[in-house]
Amino acid sequence: MQLGQGKGGIVLITITYIVLGLIAGVFSGFLGIGGGSIIIPVLVYLYGLTQHEAQGTTLALMVLPIGLLAALRYYYSGNVNIPMAVFISIGFFVGGFIGAIIVQPVPDYLLKKIFGIFLLLIAFRMIIGK
Repeated sequence: MQLGQGKGGIVLITITYIVLGLIAGVFSGFLGIGGGSIIIPVLVYLYGLTQHEAQGTTLALMVLPIGLLAALRYYYSGNVNIPMAVFISIGFFVGGFIGAIIVQPVPDYLLKKIFGIFLLLIAFRMIIGK
């Protein structure tokens, strides 16, 4: 998405970023998804980022406690397993670092295909699974 360079263009692009975050946040709170399934494809296909840039940008925005309010709502409804979340987050922390190292030499076209296949497999499993 190419917008004009002037102040109006910067304001407009900033608003589109906020709207993308809002939409991803609603889906995250509703379905527990967001980064990989919504934000990355939008950054690649609407904003023209490479797959690497989209994944890096999405990881950077997840550094802040974005899911905090949604997680608290689930917690107060009795739907959060705290010990499980803590231990998974420890693994995720280390695994994210390892994955970031491994992915750097992967060509963008191949990474995009791997990402798409991953999403298709998940979708297929969820549609035909029990």
